[in-house]
Amino acid sequence: MLEKGKINSRQLKILAMLYTLGSAILIVPSGLTAASKQDAWIAAIVGCALGLSLLLLYNALGTRYPEQTLIQYSQVVLGRWAGTAVGILYFLFFFLLSSLVLRNIGDFITSITLPETPIQAVHIMFLLIVIIGARLGLEVFARASEIFFPWILLLLLVLVICISPQIHAYKMLPMFEEGIKPILKGSLSILGIPYLELVVFLMLYPYVNKVGKAGKALFTGALLGGIVLIVITMMCILVLGADFTARHAFPSYTLAKKIHFGEFIQRIEVFMGITWFLTIYFKLIICFYASVLSLAQLCRLRSYKPLTLPMGLILTVLSLIVYPNIVYFRNFASKIWTPYALTFGLALPLLLFIVSSIRNKAKAQG
Repeated sequence: MLEKGKINSRQLKILAMLYTLGSAILIVPSGLTAASKQDAWIAAIVGCALGLSLLLLYNALGTRYPEQTLIQYSQVVLGRWAGTAVGILYFLFFFLLSSLVLRNIGDFITSITLPETPIQAVHIMFLLIVIIGARLGLEVFARASEIFFPWILLLLLVLVICISPQIHAYKMLPMFEEGIKPILKGSLSILGIPYLELVVFLMLYPYVNKVGKAGKALFTGALLGGIVLIVITMMCILVLGADFTARHAFPSYTLAKKIHFGEFIQRIEVFMGITWFLTIYFKLIICFYASVLSLAQLCRLRSYKPLTLPMGLILTVLSLIVYPNIVYFRNFASKIWTPYALTFGLALPLLLFIVSSIRNKAKAQG
């Protein structure tokens, strides 16, 4: 194996939750509300339910090939040439996803917190930490997630509690104003970001100590992350209103700016920004790690670590050209990303599962 480290089911659960939150905690409330207005929280529930059902398929594949990654058993199931083609497509998907996540953090910092800072500097500094983490290995950054996890939960809890006095229930009314269609449309946005992207965890299955517990851990982590997204979306609507949430690129950060106690406790949104940085960091490092690991396996290398620096340099450039501005990204995320991600998060895993089932059945009968 290219990766010699091992993680336990608890670490996988934490990584799944942090990955599910990732950049979604910044951008999902806006996209959901733009599609579903004040019913965005209902769309979030529907989208989470659809997304969690995908994990049954992922777990079925992961447990069927417990010692192989998605790239490796694609070649076993589909044959050398077709399997390699699918592996290349997955590598490109993971790498493109890495560039999008990196650009999300760059847009956030340069538009909200440090507007005078060149986005290139932000990308390079953030990516250096990601490269270091990826080189240290899965076991190291999984343990790091355990250290930061309680603090992330604490800060999220502080956000919800401190903003609660500013809730106005009437902002959630009228419910089902335009029927079920906008709710279903909104649910697709949260299905695309982040649930279809959870297919990346099929690259981590072989490195879980007890693969039999991996499915439950992945489901629990994604469920907890989904609950947080639902709550944050609901709070944005109840405090900021559906119109403001839909227009603002990062409404959850604006939500944190609303927290103040008199004249002596204000501007604590910086602490909430730390939460977003941490969740995005772990999503990015998982995507980047999966991309370099998949490329190493496709090229049959002995180690993925020599790839981290050159791939990081390419990623820095790609993140700058992947989309021109944040308005373009919002249109891309709402109209293009979900159909694109369905190919990798549903169609190809389902194809692998069906072909694998047919081959296993034929082998048993033969």
